[in-house]
Amino acid sequence: MSVENYLLSIFQIIEQGVRVTSTSLLDQLKNLPAGEGLGTTLPSVSGMLGRMSREDLVFITPGKEILFTDQGLEFAENIVRRHRLAERMVVDIFGLDLHKAHVEAHRLEHAISPDLEEKISQKLKNPHTCPFGHPIPGSGYVPYDDVIRLSEASVSERFIVERVPEEDQVLLEYFVDNHLIPGQMIKVQEVAPYRGVIRLESRESKDVVMGYEVASKVWVRGAETI
Repeated sequence: MSVENYLLSIFQIIEQGVRVTSTSLLDQLKNLPAGEGLGTTLPSVSGMLGRMSREDLVFITPGKEILFTDQGLEFAENIVRRHRLAERMVVDIFGLDLHKAHVEAHRLEHAISPDLEEKISQKLKNPHTCPFGHPIPGSGYVPYDDVIRLSEASVSERFIVERVPEEDQVLLEYFVDNHLIPGQMIKVQEVAPYRGVIRLESRESKDVVMGYEVASKVWVRGAETI
């Protein structure tokens, strides 16, 4: 279970376009539900990375960057696929509140067998993304050409939300409450670098404010591509 959580976390960091180091991995691991039981100190991270390196799952460059081996990437894609299918299952089939899906999927991902994984995918009609817009490995997902980070958006433009961060439970509830979820249209009302914030208008909320760091983790596409 611990190795799978590390593989999932490393994959998510790479997906964000961030360099994977012991420090960035530690920050990512701290977002995991407490029930996953991982040690979140640099010595515990270093110890696990040493084990994973010996098992040919990762290798560490002279510059201290953590990269997948071919085998590690294959295993990581498998656990990410199970996690995101589990999110889809609990939301689409069982109607679980969207903001609870990420935590619930962490409980399920370790127990889903390859046979059950295939059945879940078939039942869901082979979805390409999780409920938060993140691609499901092996689904044939093809991204839009004009997807950008919200932090790069211009004032008065309209966008469709493509992907939102899922790790922070409180932040995710904020997104759900303000309809900042995949498929929803938003309009950028203000971009204020001097204050470090972006102000938006969504379908139900006329004044949604977020910092640039959060906005950099939200992906959007042009409204004309809907």
